[in-house]
Amino acid sequence: MIVTRLAARGIGGLRHWCGRVLASDVTYSFLRQPVVIVAALVSVSIILAAVFAPWVAPQDPFRSAELVLMDAFSEPWSRSDLSGNFYALGADSQGRDVFSAILYGARISLLVGFSAVLFAMVLGTALGLYAGYRGGWPDALIMRVADVQLTFPSILMALLIFGVVRGFLPREMYREAAIIVLIVSIGLADWVQYARTVRGATMVEKSKEYVQAAQVIGLPTFRILLRHVLPNVMRPVLVIGTLGLALAIIAEATLSYLGVGMPPTQPSLGTLIRVGQDYMFAGEWWIALFPGVALLMLALSVNLLGDWLRDVLNPKLR
Repeated sequence: MIVTRLAARGIGGLRHWCGRVLASDVTYSFLRQPVVIVAALVSVSIILAAVFAPWVAPQDPFRSAELVLMDAFSEPWSRSDLSGNFYALGADSQGRDVFSAILYGARISLLVGFSAVLFAMVLGTALGLYAGYRGGWPDALIMRVADVQLTFPSILMALLIFGVVRGFLPREMYREAAIIVLIVSIGLADWVQYARTVRGATMVEKSKEYVQAAQVIGLPTFRILLRHVLPNVMRPVLVIGTLGLALAIIAEATLSYLGVGMPPTQPSLGTLIRVGQDYMFAGEWWIALFPGVALLMLALSVNLLGDWLRDVLNPKLR
């Protein structure tokens, strides 16, 4: 009897939550913009295809036993007479199915992008909260470091950090730690925008009555920041994070294209483009074109979602 009541309450709560979501302004704005709907479908399709790549891809490009060297440079939408394999997007110089390589490469690009954005968001939000609430010399120090970093393009900062971190690692450890080094490099290059945004919002929030009341009753600073100030400054952070995801994916592709990112044994989309451009003028255009199109579709769709989210969460535009 108790289980039945709990289940009924759970179903009722789920229906109430779904009703509130469907009736919200965000859902209304989303359903009235076909471009945003298409961008969401493209983003979700690419992410799901990348996550389930071992079941979707017809070939595992990381297993040399599945590669057929005699099928190298097979043209798109062709079937090999030797192995019988069908290559929808062609094959590269190692007989690797380009479609499978794109799916597995997108997994690495998305992993680096999401992790770098999360790392930059946590670091920048923490520093912004502390600087905006504490003020004084900690605020001045953090903001001066941010100002200095803003004078350099983010990709150059990522290259610098990547080179420094790579220099401390032994050569045999680099291949295993390449993803971590990329995440740290891109994250450290992008924390500034989160810190500056959160600092400004925190300076506004700390002068409000609910924060002053929490100070009066003696709540510790960490609890005030975490439970009271942070939820009220997260709206712009989510918007920056959505837009930063596309930039992080492009930054990873740029670093890999320059040869300082993922190694060829673990290719991301940028690595696939770098390897394919060597054969572009030899007539094997599909090796670089299709990974480039996949990267373009992913970055563009995420950017469109970020722009829509920025507009819909801005109260001045309502």
